[in-house]
Amino acid sequence: MDDKAKITELLQPYLNNDQLYIVDVQVVGRQGGRIKVTILLDSDAGITIDECANISRKLGTQMDEMNFFGEAPFTLEVSSPGVDYPLTFPRQFVRNVGRQLLVTLNEGTTRKGKLESVADDHIVLDIEPEKKSKSKKKKDADLTTEAPPVGPTPIAFGEIKKANVEVSFK
Repeated sequence: MDDKAKITELLQPYLNNDQLYIVDVQVVGRQGGRIKVTILLDSDAGITIDECANISRKLGTQMDEMNFFGEAPFTLEVSSPGVDYPLTFPRQFVRNVGRQLLVTLNEGTTRKGKLESVADDHIVLDIEPEKKSKSKKKKDADLTTEAPPVGPTPIAFGEIKKANVEVSFK
């Protein structure tokens, strides 16, 4: 079992019966040098700084007592994923219904629009029509490429390579 898997296992008692969930665990550095452990946690209602600090203290103490990395010093950071962190779990999509998303599909195309709803196997994105300059419209008219969808469009989770909330300061 690698370090990530061991840390994930150690975290389970702190997740409050799955109210919190693990978004990511990263272990960087090497044995003999300083090791940095970064844990990103979230919940359906969000996670507070106090919750992160409490888990960090308890987990850090537990890792120290078990001599997790041997004699190598380590830094432990427990936080929530920032607004710029990609959405990876259906639970994260549910919390962002009504917000603008930029979704990159597995084949490389992108879709931008308002997240309308989330189902067990897909999301529905209300895709905005692309704004094109006159020269771009003329060039596209000459090509026989398929126009991207517009309006409410279902996108299966399996088709999503990456999805980010578009931050707007309007």
